[in-house]
Amino acid sequence: MSVQENYNHIQSEIKKHVSESELTSIPRVIAVTKYVTIERAKEAYDVGIRDFGENRIEGFRDKKAALPDDVTMHFIGSLQSRKVKEVINEIDYLHALDRESLAKEISKRATHTIKCFVQVNVSEEQSKHGLTLEEVIPFIQQLGHYDHIQVVGLMTMAPYTDDEAQLKDIFKQLKLKRDDVQALNLDYAPCTELSMGMSNDYAIATEMGATYVRIGTSLVGKEE
Repeated sequence: MSVQENYNHIQSEIKKHVSESELTSIPRVIAVTKYVTIERAKEAYDVGIRDFGENRIEGFRDKKAALPDDVTMHFIGSLQSRKVKEVINEIDYLHALDRESLAKEISKRATHTIKCFVQVNVSEEQSKHGLTLEEVIPFIQQLGHYDHIQVVGLMTMAPYTDDEAQLKDIFKQLKLKRDDVQALNLDYAPCTELSMGMSNDYAIATEMGATYVRIGTSLVGKEE
């Protein structure tokens, strides 16, 4: 299927789940283009997508250079502190802030405010990065010392499962924790956003209040 056909289907599913819930807004779709060519990424741009996500520095740079200037670039993978200087000033959003050493390096290297999602390992899987739910607020409270960091929201990756009840519970827990952070009224951490949901679970994430969904294979396919 073409990117246009995939995007139409995804938008239809998202709108359906929004209409069936009490939600009033539709999440923004981030095209995760790490497994596809620049040409495929440009095809996504041509259908109207303006948010693009990469998890590798080289791929991020290549896609950013090739796409028009009006795109919003999301770095969605774990970022090593020693690699921060190579890419941080090209990033619009970072979806993987999960440790103070990374915050310190961002503050040192960034020349503009970086909109960050704090990564939360809600399911506490050993294979995934991120803080536990209990660690989120103490961690965010520490970030007030660092310039150029704005915590715009929380991000999680759910387990790859067809268990809708489990997925809903994980996304609900992230949303509740987001609400707890908002209640702190921290200037540097408005925490209004939820980055959750991928190709296999974006519809459920939408239903549970996602404001950004990160979709790769179901949108642009997998070519590389």
